[in-house]
Amino acid sequence: MATTKCGKCGPGYPTPLEAMKGKFEKTDPASPGREVGKPLLARPAPRLPALYPPGPREEIVYLPCIYRNTSTEAPDYLATVDVDPKSPQYCQVIHRLPMPNVKDELHHSGWNTCSSCFGDSTKSRTKLMLPCLISSRIYVVDVGTEPRAPKLHKVIEPQDIHAKCDLGYLHTSHCLASGEVMISALGDPKGNGKGGFVLLDGETFEVKGTWERPGGAAPLGYDFWYQPRHNVMISTEWAAPNVLRDGFNPADVQAGLYGSCLHVWDWQRHEMVQTLHLQDGLIPLEIRFLHNPAASQGFVGCALGSNIQRFYKNEGGTWSVEKVIQVPPKKVKGQCLITDILLSLDDRFLYFSNWLHGDLRQYDISDPKRPRLTGQLFLGGSIVKGGPVQVLEDQELKSQPEPLVVKGKRVAGGPQMIQLSLDGKRLYVTTSLYSAWDKQFYPDLIREGSVMLQIDVDTEKGGLKLNPNFLVDFGKEPLGPALAHELRYPGGDCSSDIWL
Repeated sequence: MATTKCGKCGPGYPTPLEAMKGKFEKTDPASPGREVGKPLLARPAPRLPALYPPGPREEIVYLPCIYRNTSTEAPDYLATVDVDPKSPQYCQVIHRLPMPNVKDELHHSGWNTCSSCFGDSTKSRTKLMLPCLISSRIYVVDVGTEPRAPKLHKVIEPQDIHAKCDLGYLHTSHCLASGEVMISALGDPKGNGKGGFVLLDGETFEVKGTWERPGGAAPLGYDFWYQPRHNVMISTEWAAPNVLRDGFNPADVQAGLYGSCLHVWDWQRHEMVQTLHLQDGLIPLEIRFLHNPAASQGFVGCALGSNIQRFYKNEGGTWSVEKVIQVPPKKVKGQCLITDILLSLDDRFLYFSNWLHGDLRQYDISDPKRPRLTGQLFLGGSIVKGGPVQVLEDQELKSQPEPLVVKGKRVAGGPQMIQLSLDGKRLYVTTSLYSAWDKQFYPDLIREGSVMLQIDVDTEKGGLKLNPNFLVDFGKEPLGPALAHELRYPGGDCSSDIWL
């Protein structure tokens, strides 16, 4: 989706609701909105007098595709997929950008700049950041020159990150209002746990050092989200790279080697000020504040706990956490993993995926303390009939779900990464989690490749419905079946943009 431009505006949209409408209003030149350098609360609110027409529906999507732990000895690549129903190339990979190295494990992605810089007209969203989970490289991809055919702009080698930051195994990338790019790390260069943050110059992409103060890293790292109006950032934990790199060992959980905490940081002082221990919250992964920049609450998905926890600022000014959703346990020879969560831009719906059980869920969070289930859809998973897991007792289902077949393709794996259209009406889903865990839990996924699906969303009453005519089959890639992961739109989306 192309980002609409105005005379005095930077990238993205002024508010989440304007992004959801696909339009925004021009900033009055006499009041340029967020002025870089002024304290946040001292900046005047943008004046928005001149209405622009609605922006276009998403037309292309970028996805990293992984070959590590598959039978194909080739570099990971960035795929560009056509998602425009009016296009003759609908549901096709229209471009592939291979990385110059093998076994990087591309994973998540971010931007050089986003809506946090909306008030800075010198900024433009033209570079996609691709941090590597295993090699610790960072690829900077030019998507501005030709959005349908990205090209490599710069490679940041792991030695540079190791030397300047003593960090590695990179995960989440967020752009900052300062113009810098911040990337979370899972460990140190040797694969021990270390939850620090790499800071890059947003123009030259030189490694500047760590965001946190020297010696101030968290014990473990994974995802993060910041909310400047409350002077806070909160980060999550997976495990040390040496623990998770080659697969999942339940004994490591018993040994306490997987994360169970949220870390609260002072955004201005760059230091950790509080640690929240999650009850029944093993492996807190993706974290999302509400999109409203004034909100002082959000949600985190706890993978092994199979629950969603709400974190919030309490009356004393510190932070608290409470469990608000628990996926009912199934008596099976296996486990459930909540692996991705999203919030709609109007903060009305929460979505999450159960990668092993195979269901995608939608909750109404109009009352964030009491989420209400409004949609559920099974999209493969390990408990399908004839699958590897036998369900002995189920509080929700009377029988095991049928295997998912879309356009003649039996879907391997389960719903994993999810991305919502800006208007909230379409949810895109991929089925790969991480190559080593794919290989362990879903061997068919390695042999057959992942898929990309599209779900139609009822934004009025709630509800999810599979689009039977949408399938991108990464099992048919030219070099062999690939594992497609996180999705990004060129104009930003629900998990990339943070508003101030």
